[in-house]
Amino acid sequence: MLRFLGFLPFLGPLNIRIFNLWYALLYGLLAYIWVWVAQMLWQVDPQAWLFLAVISVFNLCLAFVVLVTGGSWYDVNLSVIVNALVLIYIMLPGVREAFGRD
Repeated sequence: MLRFLGFLPFLGPLNIRIFNLWYALLYGLLAYIWVWVAQMLWQVDPQAWLFLAVISVFNLCLAFVVLVTGGSWYDVNLSVIVNALVLIYIMLPGVREAFGRD
């Protein structure tokens, strides 16, 4: 968010100093959502477990679509590994039990 507001122009692939309010608002909203999810996970809220399950499956489906439509494994390997690990972790019996998902 700070990068698109022009405060941190040296981060990322951007070579010029830009100001884009729309990008900054979207990244701010995304940061707010993930802080909200982290807070819900800290409080062991069952909705946070469901959110992680849905997002992990959705990201794995998107990675599969990228692979089927001509993308390479190099493009999606980190996404697949992280989302698969998150999905495996939240499906463990102890985690499901802690979130009240028996």
